[in-house]
Amino acid sequence: MSQYQVDKTLDARGLCCPMPSVKTALTLERMESGNVIEVLTDDPVSRRDLPVWAQSTGNILLGVEEEDNTIRIYIQKA
Repeated sequence: MSQYQVDKTLDARGLCCPMPSVKTALTLERMESGNVIEVLTDDPVSRRDLPVWAQSTGNILLGVEEEDNTIRIYIQKA
């Protein structure tokens, strides 16, 4: 269970880089500033790339959690 108030969950499991980042960007475009997206992925590259992408776009990386084969990445829209 996450400690973050999630406004939208994006299930990107089964997608390889760069698709989790692309889908995250498209979803964040439709969200309001301050909203939090939870991205579910099983792509190990996304564990590194999504946090870097979040910082480079001015969004806020809140946290990364791993459970079994699922990586949960929490990003707040700037």
